[in-house]
Amino acid sequence: MSMEFADRVGRVEPSATLAISDLASKLEAEGKDVVDLSVGEPDFPTPENVIQAGKDAMDAGHTGYAPSNGVPELKEAIVEKLEADGIDCGPENLIVTPGAKQALYETVETLVDDGDEVVLLDPAWVSYEAMVKLAGGSLNRVDLSDYDFQLEPALDDLGDAVSDDTELLVVNSPSNPTGAVYTEEALEGVRDLAVEHDITVISDEIYDEITYGVDQTSLGSLEGMEDRTVTVNGFSKAYSMTGWRLGYLCAPEDLVSQAGKLHSHSVSSAVNFVQHAGIEALNNTDESVEEMRAAFEERRDMLVDLLAEHDVDVAVPDGAFYMMLPVDDDDQSWAEGALEDAHVATVPGSAFGAPGYVRISYAASEERLREAVDRLAENDYF
Repeated sequence: MSMEFADRVGRVEPSATLAISDLASKLEAEGKDVVDLSVGEPDFPTPENVIQAGKDAMDAGHTGYAPSNGVPELKEAIVEKLEADGIDCGPENLIVTPGAKQALYETVETLVDDGDEVVLLDPAWVSYEAMVKLAGGSLNRVDLSDYDFQLEPALDDLGDAVSDDTELLVVNSPSNPTGAVYTEEALEGVRDLAVEHDITVISDEIYDEITYGVDQTSLGSLEGMEDRTVTVNGFSKAYSMTGWRLGYLCAPEDLVSQAGKLHSHSVSSAVNFVQHAGIEALNNTDESVEEMRAAFEERRDMLVDLLAEHDVDVAVPDGAFYMMLPVDDDDQSWAEGALEDAHVATVPGSAFGAPGYVRISYAASEERLREAVDRLAENDYF
């Protein structure tokens, strides 16, 4: 039997991060010690009180279907969190999803038709492009690499890229893959362009709790953005809950109504007892979050210093747990060679729209980060 596949599936490629992961797994199966700096996952366990809350929720019988858009108690806790960030969001503006990625996917599918223009800020997380292509949209990309990955000096470039034909703009701050945190002035520039051209903006704030000495501004808190911002966030990064798959979107009611159709006919709801664990994460983990954030900051500083010893200059990230390392023009070959020769796994920057770089995750111990730099230096990758 010969199957015919939908055109939309042919528009996208498998995740580049998975390709590196597969090669790393192959080397590890051969007995090689691989320092994996490719993974976008905190190397801390889920806080124990969150785990216990999940167990308690199961014991209490929260194992059946949940309300499609989220259990009321979790939605109330999310509303409080967003209000603290300056975002006016009621329970009617929320959809709780199995991971922030699902929230992004539902938003793109709800807003983007065939041929609609979506603007990305490069380097951009790999799945944005795939989601837009699956929806049939067209991409217009603004390169921030000449500005140390900051948005404020690139506002003129963004102004040239957007128009009345732009349907959607995606902003991710703190950024994956760069760790850049966009200034309030930069986001005000986004606001002005969005209002001028009547553009809806996705503000992906999944790393908002992981910043270093800078203030994180939520785009939806700015005057004029209340009715044109979809704020996406989740529990994977701040609370080290990647495998729990819990996220959410906050959006105007009419968008929630439409996205809710896709949500109800696909995933139905996020897992019931996981949502109850999410309540605990929002309400009682400030100390655990701060311990993790402080550890990431120490690792960042150490890694910047280690690279400087080898005359490698990087844009110092103000958030998340990534940095972009400048390498050869053929970053794919560099990453594959570094993995095969030095047994250090990174992600090619071209996967994010940033050729000539690789992404390093410092969600690894200081010992392993030192080992990675030593191996790369010994194998002449600097």
